[in-house]
Amino acid sequence: MASNVEIAYTPTDSSWLNRIEAQFTALRSFALDGPGHPGHPGHKAQGGMIRRYITWRNKHAADERLRKVVNRANVA
Repeated sequence: MASNVEIAYTPTDSSWLNRIEAQFTALRSFALDGPGHPGHPGHKAQGGMIRRYITWRNKHAADERLRKVVNRANVA
């Protein structure tokens, strides 16, 4: 069965070529590095922050702040 997926290998030092990297940058920026988040919360707390971010992200895909972070990461 064809899955319509193509694997594209990128150099390990060129994460900017991998489009998903910008999404992880946004996750880090909005969920893990934002104000009010302790420096190194436990895994359970981080999991909660990530789940809340994903819910927010899915509801606010067109949010201008999110677009700026993702666009900046895609260019970097």
